[in-house]
Amino acid sequence: MKKLVIATMTAVLVGAAFAQARGITRRAGASVSTKRPAAAAAAEAEDDVTTGKAAKVIIDQFPKTGRPSTLSAPALAGASLLPQCYTKPRKWIVLETKYSTFVPFQDQLTFTWHVLLETKSATENKGNKEGIAPYSYFTTSTTYYNIPKGSHAASVCLHPSYLERYGEPKAIGLVITNAKGEVLGGDCEAEGGELKNFHHPKSLESAFWNDQKVMNATQPNGDPMIERRQGLVDRSKTIWALVNPNDYEYVAQ
Repeated sequence: MKKLVIATMTAVLVGAAFAQARGITRRAGASVSTKRPAAAAAAEAEDDVTTGKAAKVIIDQFPKTGRPSTLSAPALAGASLLPQCYTKPRKWIVLETKYSTFVPFQDQLTFTWHVLLETKSATENKGNKEGIAPYSYFTTSTTYYNIPKGSHAASVCLHPSYLERYGEPKAIGLVITNAKGEVLGGDCEAEGGELKNFHHPKSLESAFWNDQKVMNATQPNGDPMIERRQGLVDRSKTIWALVNPNDYEYVAQ
């Protein structure tokens, strides 16, 4: 009788885990995600391999908005003919995600990032003395090659001057695609703000960067709420390339 009860409870728990793995995970501040419980994610991805379906990519950890995404650059000892220009550390915006793959090798994966900085949180441009747009939008794509099965990291950075002038990340989006352009994973982390409806998307298709009402919103005086800017780069092009380099796969330069 005890064996029967244990077997029944096990079946119920397995069934519940499977149902959860099939749903969209919602968490505080995040609206859409491909995150799954580790065991269920692995089982589902392995099933994709055996049935010939496109292998999924599971996001295990996603960057947070605001100050938690800022870091001081690592210091390197070395000789210089010039004295230091800055005596205090300057903060970078460092967006990092951890992900898992389940096939022996993925030929390539492209990570497309979408980032909104909020001007009023700028560390130096207090009170928006320049009168720039309330939000700044950045996007970039990085393609990794020959990704082996297992756990990996992906990251993009913004130089300290962007944090100082344009502010902290208010919304962060990520879409992961394969060589055919098929979406294998993604996530969106966002806070509420002056822009309506750029948080809590029901799907990646309705996330802020795909919503023209958000991206083309205007201020009462007719000026844009969001300015498109350049500057978001893969970490391999920054000092952060020297930090945990084995966690990152090859990026074509």
